[in-house]
Amino acid sequence: MKNLKHSFFVIILSINGIIAQDLPIPNNIKLYDPTSDAKVEVTNAVKKAKKEGKHVFLQIGGNWCGWCLAFDKKVKSNDTLRTAMEKNFVVYHVNYSKENKNLDVLASLGFPQRFGFPVFVILDGEGNRIHTQNSTNLEEGKGHSTQKTLSFFNNWSLSAIDPKENKNW
Repeated sequence: MKNLKHSFFVIILSINGIIAQDLPIPNNIKLYDPTSDAKVEVTNAVKKAKKEGKHVFLQIGGNWCGWCLAFDKKVKSNDTLRTAMEKNFVVYHVNYSKENKNLDVLASLGFPQRFGFPVFVILDGEGNRIHTQNSTNLEEGKGHSTQKTLSFFNNWSLSAIDPKENKNW
């Protein structure tokens, strides 16, 4: 636990109201870049996704968000989740912090921050928003469920929703 700078309460909005979670926040992880031009980076992610035959996975949050960092760590440390993510998505972390809220980008995505953080947005290869996911739906206990997260990744992959790609239709 020596890597932990401190703990503080992160407010997570849910359908049922506000839930406070006390999660440790590692001081050495900088997943989100407040200086990044999110509009340019999202455009670049869309171009890359189209070229690679993938969707774009936007994780919106900030370095202040314990749940945001925990989700990223879960995906990167779990071979099954990491493989599903890499196979199906181009990933970009959209910063939301006091330094840069990226409100113009969030407005173009339908204000996903209303669900709390992290919140996930899936874009197709043309940049169209095809899904917004409240991350609380992927939680289980004091973390994110591997099965729920894998199901989410698989259900929003290109092959799952494109009739040309899905051989089961």
